[in-house]
Amino acid sequence: MQNSKTTNNEKIKTSPSGGRGARIFDPDRWYEIWQAITHNKSRSVLTAFGIFWGMFMLVVMVGAANSLKSNMMKEIEGFATNSCFVSDGVTSEPYKGFKKGRSWNIVNADLPVLVNKIPEMQHLSPVLFGGRSTDKNVVRGEKSGSFNSKGVYANYNEIDRSKMKFGRFINSIDVAEQRKVCVIGKRVYEVLFNNGENPVGKNIQLNGIYFQVIGVSGNSSGINIGGNAEETVILPFSTMQQAFNQGNIVHFLAITADPGVKVSEVEKAVKDELKRIHNISPTDKTAVWSLNLEDMFTMFFYLQIGIGILVWIVGLGTLAAGGIGVSNIMLVTVRERTKEIGIKRALGATPANIISQIIIESIILTLIAGLAGMMFGVGILQVIGILFSQNAESMLKDPQISFTIAIGSLFVILIVGSLAGLIPARRAVSIKAIEAIRDEN
Repeated sequence: MQNSKTTNNEKIKTSPSGGRGARIFDPDRWYEIWQAITHNKSRSVLTAFGIFWGMFMLVVMVGAANSLKSNMMKEIEGFATNSCFVSDGVTSEPYKGFKKGRSWNIVNADLPVLVNKIPEMQHLSPVLFGGRSTDKNVVRGEKSGSFNSKGVYANYNEIDRSKMKFGRFINSIDVAEQRKVCVIGKRVYEVLFNNGENPVGKNIQLNGIYFQVIGVSGNSSGINIGGNAEETVILPFSTMQQAFNQGNIVHFLAITADPGVKVSEVEKAVKDELKRIHNISPTDKTAVWSLNLEDMFTMFFYLQIGIGILVWIVGLGTLAAGGIGVSNIMLVTVRERTKEIGIKRALGATPANIISQIIIESIILTLIAGLAGMMFGVGILQVIGILFSQNAESMLKDPQISFTIAIGSLFVILIVGSLAGLIPARRAVSIKAIEAIRDEN
């Protein structure tokens, strides 16, 4: 009798089903968990599909959102976020003997006045636009093309920065000495020069006038003021006024504010000063046109945040729905295994053993489904990246998720799996051994 009792106690301590001495990494215990999951394959697959789909949706949406954000950032890369643009318009109110509907122009003399009156300005560059006098207005030898032209100060490069492929940008000496030099856009270079050829020092004709190329702008931001920068010939502002008989007229003012100063304050100060100089009513809302890019960048920033929040809400909501499905199926499984759980309790399995087994089953099921959904989602993102890689204007080029997000997603899956198994585990613990053994259903 003593030997029989000892043997039974040893069985309880080494029971693979979760006795008092059961080990977490006991191979027999993990085999039993796997058997429980694969006992009803169809039900397990259908249950796991909710988690699979939730993770797939999360990966694809996050990858697409990251691609959208990255490509939108490239569109504005190099452009000063604390900038605004001001131009003349048509008056809408009579003022000091002038009738409404009067046209007026910003002129060279306004520039030093604005600089002296508004110290909060960091950079001020006048901009002059040149039209295309002919279909092929830019010529070099037998090659020609139809392109825009623009005259600016040297500090315009601080507002819309160009990454130079060859040479340099216009400097203050070019402007002061009215040099006949130019910086050409990438597309202009591709049309007029051979691939890889250094154009610096070579001459081109713009509207019949020769200019020496001093640089090639290798890229431009997606914000194109006065036309696509890649298809523009940039001249010193003073040179353009003189060479094309533009007088002292300024088409545009490009302005940035000092750090810590809101662009809207500088924008208002510039508009008020221009109205004062040109005898325009202070309340006239149409006489001076302006574009505040700080507001646009702020809106863009909040739009990115909103898209990110929406993506995670939808993705996590889908995962939560899948987790609820797993929890419901685990409850059904616990009900079917009532007698088995009762026998384990009778043999000495503790509540912790029962809870851990149910939760581990839930975690394994969700982890397998989550990993499958993640890998499938990454594969789909790779296919999307290949399909859109050739489209230069596509906002879905190179969609992908970071390693940090991938690890974070797996952590979320573990939490979902644990929570999904918690309620069924508590249900299993509440089963009394004697009642479970009597249950024949």
